[in-house]
Amino acid sequence: MIETLKEALRGSHQDFTEGSLKRAIALLAIPMVLELSMESLFAIVNVFWVAGLGPAAVATVGLTEAMETIVFAVAMGLCAGATAFVARRIGEKDPEGASASAGQAVLIGIVASVLIGVPASIYARPLLGFMTPDAAIVEGGFGYTTIMFGGTYSILLIFLINAIFRGAGDAAIAMRVLWIANAVNLVLDPCLIFGWGPFPEMGVAGSAVATTCGRTVGVAYQFYRLFTPGERVTLRLWHLRPNWHLMSEMLKVSLPGMFQYLIGTASWLMLARIVAQFGSVATAGYTIAIRIIIVTILPSWGLGAAAATLMGQNLGAGKPERSERAAWLCGFYNMIFLGLVSLVFIFFSEFLIRIFTQEEAVVAVGKDALRLISYGYLLYAYGLVLVQAFNGAGDTITPTVINVFCYWVFQLPLANYLAGQMGTNGVFLAVTLTESMIAVCGILAFRTGRWKRAQV
Repeated sequence: MIETLKEALRGSHQDFTEGSLKRAIALLAIPMVLELSMESLFAIVNVFWVAGLGPAAVATVGLTEAMETIVFAVAMGLCAGATAFVARRIGEKDPEGASASAGQAVLIGIVASVLIGVPASIYARPLLGFMTPDAAIVEGGFGYTTIMFGGTYSILLIFLINAIFRGAGDAAIAMRVLWIANAVNLVLDPCLIFGWGPFPEMGVAGSAVATTCGRTVGVAYQFYRLFTPGERVTLRLWHLRPNWHLMSEMLKVSLPGMFQYLIGTASWLMLARIVAQFGSVATAGYTIAIRIIIVTILPSWGLGAAAATLMGQNLGAGKPERSERAAWLCGFYNMIFLGLVSLVFIFFSEFLIRIFTQEEAVVAVGKDALRLISYGYLLYAYGLVLVQAFNGAGDTITPTVINVFCYWVFQLPLANYLAGQMGTNGVFLAVTLTESMIAVCGILAFRTGRWKRAQV
């Protein structure tokens, strides 16, 4: 086990279509879990320092990130297409095809970042005003929102290129990217927020600058590795010339994936608006709780990402049964992990919230959010993995249909109703019920085996 851990952290060129499936999951999942733990660290570090500026600043961060879920949705949709294409070509032993797919994915990501980031940063003030009626939050926080949307390129590319590495089986490289990005953010965050040393005191906007700088450095390292000879995926300049046929084929998989995540993120956006109706204290408590939840959910996504890579590569190698076993194993391991996390959230919710704030009203909202949402973790563990397994197989339609029904038809009306009956706790309970329903639908759909016929 120690040797496997060392190899997973060091990285190596393994054929994941042969040999022990448990070892393959370990070699992929360990660096993927650590990678996505680092992504969650962005959220925790930022809210830790921003909490010192008061509830309004924390609310600004939370509302901005609720809007940025649109960016994350586009990124995750593109990731689904990139992972499916790259993993399938690697499974087929076609490295040139994998590199061509990676180049087109990067081109799509650059165009998408411009189309989203430029208008969103220009209209940051009215966008923040749409999210909250509190004028103090808007005036004090629109600078943060402007900078974060201006850095859309760094969000999209760092996710997308890491998805390329993961699809190729180079999970250790993706992990190092997030280590580097977080190291920069860790140093810059307090310096720019509070004006330590030679740095200007920028308040909450300083957190946005630090995060964007950290991610930008990470993207620079990604391009360095993409153009390094000898990797599974090695880009050359000709790979970045538009290949309209390949691009259109990739978009056929990515666009439903984008819509799939947009459905979920739009629902989260509306949930944030519902919570915001109860005031900045409720939004602050909800924001802190969601940040803590992200710390556990993103590493959990690492197991889902491992399932997606194994699905794509083994389908490319003509081994659908091995793909299926990989998905169920990853789901089982994820259930154990999130089951343990749920126990921590249930019994130590107040302690965790108090790490970030001592304001009693904020603590009360935050601990209720942690406790109620964690009740659905056992089922959610399987749902999270199986959604990514569908995407890794190139079947982005099935999870999209599930999301439409569960989020828009079920969650939003239920959250509105329960909020009127139970306050913010009604919103949190609606989240738990919805994520549980998604898991049940995902399990039933996966067992039909239609994903085995997906063409990529």
